[in-house]
Amino acid sequence: MSKEFHITSLVVHAASKSVADIKQRLSALEGAEIHAVTDEGKFVVTLEGETQRSILDNVEAINALEGVINSSLIYHQVDSEEQKSEEHHEH
Repeated sequence: MSKEFHITSLVVHAASKSVADIKQRLSALEGAEIHAVTDEGKFVVTLEGETQRSILDNVEAINALEGVINSSLIYHQVDSEEQKSEEHHEH
């Protein structure tokens, strides 16, 4: 049985006064990467993990952060670990 690799992108909307704090907290989440941030509090974030549960746990943790208004799932993909490994060798 092959292991899975999950990647999810989401937009996180936070209160503008909380941008710096949310940025620090998102960066501390395992598997999270911030790709863009606006002064108005919108973040483009990807989450990577080995299980759907790990992704959902991170989404729940993000939604629970003080200052986060909401998050919207944009994309979710599941690959096998073999596909992930092959893609990294191509780059």
